[in-house]
Amino acid sequence: MSETQSEPPVWSPLDLRREHLLNNLVTVVALLFWARVLLYGLNQEVPRAKYGAVFLAGGVLIYVLDELRDLDGSDRLERLGLWACAIIGVAVPSYVWLHYEVLETTRIGYALGYEYAIGGLFALVVLYLTYRAFGAAFAGVVVAAVLYAYFGNLISGLLGHGGIAIEQIINVLTMEFDGFFGSITQVVAVKVALFLLYAGLMQGYGAFDLIMRLSFRTAKYLRSGVAQSAVISSLIVGSINGAQTANAAMTGSFTIPLMKESGMKADSAGGIEAVASSGGQIMPPVMGAAAFVMASLIPGIGYVDVLIAGIIPALVFYISVAIGVHYMSIKQLPEGGIDLEQRIDDLEEGYHPIIEAIRFGVPFAVLLYTLGIAQWTVVTSALYTCAAMVLTGAGTPIILSVVDGDADPLGTVRDAANNTVSGFTFGAVAIAPIAIIIAAVNGIVDLLNATGLPGKLSLAIVGVAGGVLLFTALLSMVVCLVLGLGMPTVAAYTIVALLIAPTLTGEFALDPLAAHFFVFYAAILSGITPPIAIAVVVTTGIAESNFWKTALEALKLGLPLFVLPFTFIYNPEIVTGGFDLMTAGSGLIVLLGAVAITHGLNCAPRPFGIPSPLSYGVRTMYVALGVAAMVWPSLLPRVGAVAAAMLFVALQTQVMRDTGVSVAASD
Repeated sequence: MSETQSEPPVWSPLDLRREHLLNNLVTVVALLFWARVLLYGLNQEVPRAKYGAVFLAGGVLIYVLDELRDLDGSDRLERLGLWACAIIGVAVPSYVWLHYEVLETTRIGYALGYEYAIGGLFALVVLYLTYRAFGAAFAGVVVAAVLYAYFGNLISGLLGHGGIAIEQIINVLTMEFDGFFGSITQVVAVKVALFLLYAGLMQGYGAFDLIMRLSFRTAKYLRSGVAQSAVISSLIVGSINGAQTANAAMTGSFTIPLMKESGMKADSAGGIEAVASSGGQIMPPVMGAAAFVMASLIPGIGYVDVLIAGIIPALVFYISVAIGVHYMSIKQLPEGGIDLEQRIDDLEEGYHPIIEAIRFGVPFAVLLYTLGIAQWTVVTSALYTCAAMVLTGAGTPIILSVVDGDADPLGTVRDAANNTVSGFTFGAVAIAPIAIIIAAVNGIVDLLNATGLPGKLSLAIVGVAGGVLLFTALLSMVVCLVLGLGMPTVAAYTIVALLIAPTLTGEFALDPLAAHFFVFYAAILSGITPPIAIAVVVTTGIAESNFWKTALEALKLGLPLFVLPFTFIYNPEIVTGGFDLMTAGSGLIVLLGAVAITHGLNCAPRPFGIPSPLSYGVRTMYVALGVAAMVWPSLLPRVGAVAAAMLFVALQTQVMRDTGVSVAASD
């Protein structure tokens, strides 16, 4: 790296004043944005499609302002471009809002000349901001969808179609309430936004510090506890924010340096955090935006049904990851590890565990009760949860200051108010790029639907696979991983749910919930699949490790997770059977199968004293037994596979104990 590259940018007094103004502007816009979201949640006074337009406008404006904060005075052309995006990004949705009745009821299928022009500009803004927020890979998918829609008449064979005129493409994307303002955007605007506000408030009130304290305390009692802190913190944080990259950046900034300091290789530390961060979005009770989208795509399925279906797979995911992390840790971490006492003392200064448990536990209990027990609507549950978070998050310190006789109670009130405002700002900045990419995904979905591609792709996959379910599932998995490369999970899931899930439900009569969980998990795993592996990209940057080695560590840790989606196909009761003893028993077998795979990948280099390369046969046996336990469609063979695997583990443990070698000893 050159000297000029390593030097931080020089900020002039004008730049600093500009940044201060932009910070204040972001805060003001964020508060206005959430005021509008809360007003709709309370009254729902306008049609959902109309509300989606103003929601997208707010998301674009917040994202642009947040980006402008990071530019110095030398980036004048880029700054002008972003301001132009802000103006167009607000003006066109505002036009759609003001002319909603005409556009929705009178002018369907065509637009006026100037509407095509402003709609085209808005489409370019969405494309550019998508590129800016999520890179060229996803922006290329948007461009490819438009080109496929326009040049369909030039494509021969099954995937060809009559072609869609550019005016009609613009109309579908911008002037009709499909496209950018369509149903998926509306789901995010109505249901997901308030949970991102809850996540922002949690961060503003310091919940992340509480999570890290819990993780560090775990690290005191387990040799692998330092690495397990990544699993625990990512599980909790990811369940709320539901974003791989945000989760990896947020928790990884703490856990990866801690793992490296304790003696773990940088590649392993980055791989552990990438896998752990990928799983947060499948953990109830929130599961991120994709769960809301799933509930909207499957007829007759509610959001609570998705949450219940996701409990056992999520437990299998995280327990198997935790066991894999333990194997990796005892190979690399020295006995005793690092001294965490000072870290815990620093984090716990001024904190009271019981008070903190009440402060953050009450809103969470409100969420569980309203959503899971009382089964109120998602919007009502989210509103009550956010209100409870503000009351306990801001009110608890104020009450404590009064009880303790604080000499500066007004200062405590100011701090509580500042934390609340920070929480609103965090939430707005978090949801802004999600609003943009969801708009882009909605556009892709509606364009591809207009071309008839989903049905054609379904026929193509079944044709290539010869009508065999196993081959169809394998091919579908590959397609899901490829389509999901470089995309956030909600975007990847939405696209593969459109293109792949109908193949499994239509051709093989698979339960829709099982089919959608299959593509959902495959979309998640694309985040750790090279050559893009966006979760690994983030953790590699933090760990300062080699991308390919880090990706290999992530794949090694996550191998059982690549088998798990096939469980939903061959043992669908995991997600369709509710939460009863039968489902729990099947889930336990799946978990033990995942453990067998993990053991096979990480056990001693000479299991049973067998030298290499013959030892790889033993490892393969463990993996094969684990796969059979997870996927085999009959119960007795699955139980037999688990029993055999556990018997071999017990025998190996005894042999290694007699020879004085650890079962998970490294080379």
